[in-house]
Amino acid sequence: MQTDFLVIGSGIAGLTYALKVANHFPDKKVTVITKTNADETNTKYAQGGVAGVVDEEKDSFDKHIEDTLIAGDGLCNKDVVEIVVKEGPERIKEIISYGAQFDKDEKGEYALGKEGGHSEFRILHHKDVTGKEIERALLQQVTQTKNIEIINHCFVIDIITQHHLGYLVTKSTLNITCYGVYVLNLNTNLIEKIVSNVTLLATGGCGQAYRTTTNPKIATGDGIAMVYRAKGRIENMEFIQFHPTALYEPGVSPSFLITEAVRGDGGILRNKKGEAFMEKYDARKDLAPRDIVARAIDNEMKTAGTEYVYLDCTPIKKEKFIHHFPNIYEKCLSIGINIEKDFIPVAPAAHYSCGGVKTNEFAHSSIQNLYACGECASTGLHGANRLASNSLLEAMVFAHRAYTDVVKKINNNEIVFEEKYNKIPDWITLGTTEPKEMILITQSLKELQQIMSDYVGIVRTDVRLARAMKRLDLLFEETEQLYRSTKVSPQLCELRNLITTGYLIVKGAEFRKESRGLHFNTNHPQKSNLIQNTIL
Repeated sequence: MQTDFLVIGSGIAGLTYALKVANHFPDKKVTVITKTNADETNTKYAQGGVAGVVDEEKDSFDKHIEDTLIAGDGLCNKDVVEIVVKEGPERIKEIISYGAQFDKDEKGEYALGKEGGHSEFRILHHKDVTGKEIERALLQQVTQTKNIEIINHCFVIDIITQHHLGYLVTKSTLNITCYGVYVLNLNTNLIEKIVSNVTLLATGGCGQAYRTTTNPKIATGDGIAMVYRAKGRIENMEFIQFHPTALYEPGVSPSFLITEAVRGDGGILRNKKGEAFMEKYDARKDLAPRDIVARAIDNEMKTAGTEYVYLDCTPIKKEKFIHHFPNIYEKCLSIGINIEKDFIPVAPAAHYSCGGVKTNEFAHSSIQNLYACGECASTGLHGANRLASNSLLEAMVFAHRAYTDVVKKINNNEIVFEEKYNKIPDWITLGTTEPKEMILITQSLKELQQIMSDYVGIVRTDVRLARAMKRLDLLFEETEQLYRSTKVSPQLCELRNLITTGYLIVKGAEFRKESRGLHFNTNHPQKSNLIQNTIL
């Protein structure tokens, strides 16, 4: 199969880009592939909202930029931060024009929320299901665009580069080029090749590397792992953001997210004794940045020997809570929690990857004709810690920038649409068999999640990281042997990708001999004077 534009992933980043290139090139084919259904994305589960300067009387670009830089703890690319903050409002207007509806107050003005790390009310939201509303609006636009095709249940195995044409490709190869991807099409149960002159990765995060996560089952680090195997550059994977307040439900995965906006509206964190504890850790109390709040909760849990703390929502009027957080209210009620009088048990859960595929200011990766956007990318916006609700904004801004870069390159004949891929071989499956025991895959996944949660969580040590690396090495060897000898399956590919992602997180953490942002190592508790990114 050949297409003009290939998009891998159907969240806010992938669909925004697909719409733009499809409308600009109505005679070209845009193919969006997703490994489950089109609406099953990380975007769908984003509760909080979109951060943006929409009230210039009370807010400013400078304030939003400063808040982002403070949260990023010295590792943000300031130029990128300025780009996202200043271009953000225009992208927000676009998503509204696509049909996304954000909550308004009695005066008909946007009801802006406030979350940890923000100095002003600037979060646009749709109840507590903002991501789902944005996903709905985008999918509606996409399905009405004739030259966009969405292929569901299509699992990407690997990026096609010169390596598949018999050339030696290493990290030092200067002109690594993406020609498309090999996919396992679950509709036909065949491994197919999709070739394209331009490919955009919008594959989301990697939360499933951890035992407890707010991410859906699909968040298995696929794009990041594929780029690493293709010898592309990966950056800052050690910075995994743990959302401080996931609903504590033992054995339930993914964890139900209690958005930070609840604390923005007056929710208070309390320990086992019922004491408000955040004032001990930060002057901003419950609205400190996520890394600080998550470590504070982790410390309270370990000190008391508990598996959770409490979120007290009684200061919030019931009517206001139900209006702003209807899904959270219903979820709590379904498990016997009345927010008017009961505290909500919460604990940190893996939530967001601040690192990923290293890109430039136009979302271009280190591999030619391959762009990356959304959570799978490391743009330089988040640095060592993502400021709440900046991620949806980032996805829209860089989807637009990738689109403008593609248009420019096509106009300059730097990307030429032509039939030049007939030398790419088909996927070879000779000598492989069906896996005889799925337990080999499922148990390895459990081991991986246990290793990452116990050794590479909110607080780390050199010994824990060394142990994690040894155990990941063994899992890697076993899984690669299984991969070479059995037929490809989504479960095996996801395991393989998660092991690679886990390795990159640990490798980055070992490299960083300091504590900064989301990476806290008790053997290196101070920040280094040397400010640098981790490039793998």
